[in-house]
Amino acid sequence: MLMPRPETVRPLLARYNELQLEHSRDSATELSRNLEDVSYTLCVTTGTRTIQDALLSAERILRTPAPAISAIAAETEQRERPGSPTNTPQPTAT
Repeated sequence: MLMPRPETVRPLLARYNELQLEHSRDSATELSRNLEDVSYTLCVTTGTRTIQDALLSAERILRTPAPAISAIAAETEQRERPGSPTNTPQPTAT
């Protein structure tokens, strides 16, 4: 799985925090639904199953320096690309 970019995670995390605060004051059905939606999106984006894990992952992503994220993304993309040298079986000497 590719590591999401900070510019993808940052607005989701901000929206989650905003909705969480609003929901603590007023648990209206629409607020609950919106909070569930952004929680789900954070989980999918970070590749996690719980909002607690998604929040931890989002914080790690935001703390990771940009060059490291680019390097991780490039390495992952290279591994996952069909026909890439790392996925192509190498002939064996007989």
